[in-house]
Amino acid sequence: MAAAPSPSVPTCGDLPAAVSAFADAFVDFAVSGIFFPTSSSSSSSASPAPASPPPSPTTFLPSPSRLVAIGDLHGDLPKSLSAFRLAGLVPASSGSDSPSASTSWAAGPTLAVQLGDILDRGGDELRLLYLLRRLALSAEARGGALRPILGNHEVMNVAGDFRFATPQGFQEFSEWAGWYRAGLAIKRRCGEHLDPQPRNPFLGVPKSFPGVKPEFWDGMRSRLAALRPDGPIARRFLADLPTVLVVGDSVFVHGGLLEANVEYGLERINAEVSEWIRGEGGDNGRAPEYVRGRDAVVWLRRFSDGFDCDCQRLEGVLGMIPGAKRMVMGHTIQTVGINAVCGAQAVRVDVGLSRGCGNGLPEVLEINGGGAEVRVITTPPSEAWMYRKQEAEKAVLKEKRGEVKDGLALLVRESHVLKEVEAKA
Repeated sequence: MAAAPSPSVPTCGDLPAAVSAFADAFVDFAVSGIFFPTSSSSSSSASPAPASPPPSPTTFLPSPSRLVAIGDLHGDLPKSLSAFRLAGLVPASSGSDSPSASTSWAAGPTLAVQLGDILDRGGDELRLLYLLRRLALSAEARGGALRPILGNHEVMNVAGDFRFATPQGFQEFSEWAGWYRAGLAIKRRCGEHLDPQPRNPFLGVPKSFPGVKPEFWDGMRSRLAALRPDGPIARRFLADLPTVLVVGDSVFVHGGLLEANVEYGLERINAEVSEWIRGEGGDNGRAPEYVRGRDAVVWLRRFSDGFDCDCQRLEGVLGMIPGAKRMVMGHTIQTVGINAVCGAQAVRVDVGLSRGCGNGLPEVLEINGGGAEVRVITTPPSEAWMYRKQEAEKAVLKEKRGEVKDGLALLVRESHVLKEVEAKA
């Protein structure tokens, strides 16, 4: 008597798309605690690139009824949420700092610009990227918009420069890699029925890194796979972000603009940086020159460092952009909080928010009336007092214990001295 045939392993049959969507949602929630709308292209966490190239990032937008700007976030989810609440972008605190509790847009037709440097110096980098994207979808559904732009730390990470990543940041990417591999394994059960086949981003990525402690190798490899050109995190969360964004009469850029940048073309810069991040120059393609070097648009400090700026030159640069009245910048920590120089043509909004570089009190720039009304929203005095008190107590305790800060992010310093931000009552 012939033996009964063994049951075949399920291969998804006619359900590959559903299984693929499930795998994407599974990875998203495991990594971030957030579900994305299934109809959104942003829900394809482990999906290959679409056949047709995506459009270039938006460069010019009209003035909204309300415009707000938030500076550098640097991997600090709780402090970032504090800034979002201060701006009224998300509901007031419900006692939870989890992303799932703050993905509902509460600001109506407000357009919010985040000035880049989401990555590095903290351990919530991926959770912040997921939160920003989910919140942007919620804003769009409610008539508003959230538009992050690229900072120098996004460019550095796509280029494989992880000098300012922390041990917690490496651990977050290691955990992402584990869930991402699980998602790939689910999709592979579909075999040839899934078209096109999912790509393994870990292929070709080194497994060891001489000069780096072995306990960080997996985090380095995971981070490199995720963020290199055409890496799944780079393509999904960074490739469609502009490097320069002009909203009405306000120019938003992480570092600053010079005449050569405007002459080259702001839309051209956005398109070419996007193409580089999508890997159209190859996995090892070098970043465009205008995002590399001291005077690059994501590195420039000419109009944000100190109060003795070259105002005449700034006026000339703005004069090359039709209708532009001010340049809003992040990148350089402002120890006095958000401020403006050059007759309010240079507005600097990086308050050193993250606990990884300043731990400053949240502040938000608000522009109303089509650019006619500009003000700073500051942390309420009662909250500022409690914050100062707690920070002073922590500093005294650390001094008594002789504690020394550690972490990979503190092994290399940038060109300016980081100072503690002075809270304004």
